[in-house]
Amino acid sequence: MKQVTKTISDEVSEVLRNVNTTETELLANELKQAKRIFIAGTGRSGLVGKMVAMRLMHSGYPVYVVGETITPSIEAEDLLLVISGSGNTEMLKYYGTQAKSIGAKVALVTTNKDSAIGQMSDCNVVIPAATKKRLPHEPTTIQPLGNQFDQSAHLVLDAVIIYLLQLDDRGNDGSLNKKHANLE
Repeated sequence: MKQVTKTISDEVSEVLRNVNTTETELLANELKQAKRIFIAGTGRSGLVGKMVAMRLMHSGYPVYVVGETITPSIEAEDLLLVISGSGNTEMLKYYGTQAKSIGAKVALVTTNKDSAIGQMSDCNVVIPAATKKRLPHEPTTIQPLGNQFDQSAHLVLDAVIIYLLQLDDRGNDGSLNKKHANLE
């Protein structure tokens, strides 16, 4: 078990070392400038999106998860953040097209910036990780399906939020804890 854990940790560390910091800083800037943030993903990438939405909410950002019953209409000054390993998921492509038609910006976290969603996006963050498709350019992994992408996307997006908190000098001032759930 110890070797499996070490291998997974080493794999994800290698992926994170290869993420372009210019791309992540651009995403941070887009998040900071957006009037509201909408997050979309399917499957486990959608679950990563919900974790990111929670962190953004704790950090004081107006954020919604696409598909939830309380999510309002997206507008021109908003940002749609899509998390998709392939960047070609039909439903997410539809969301991106709709957002762009309204004048909202689209950001994509993916392994494939040349994908359909990547081509329409204002901002792409490439996570050079393995997906469930195991394409020739993807790194090898002992993990099944898209685990390596989802884990890496979660850590990269957490880093983006921490970066934003540091920019605003809000990381340790107690304000995040005030927004933490208290009906537990």
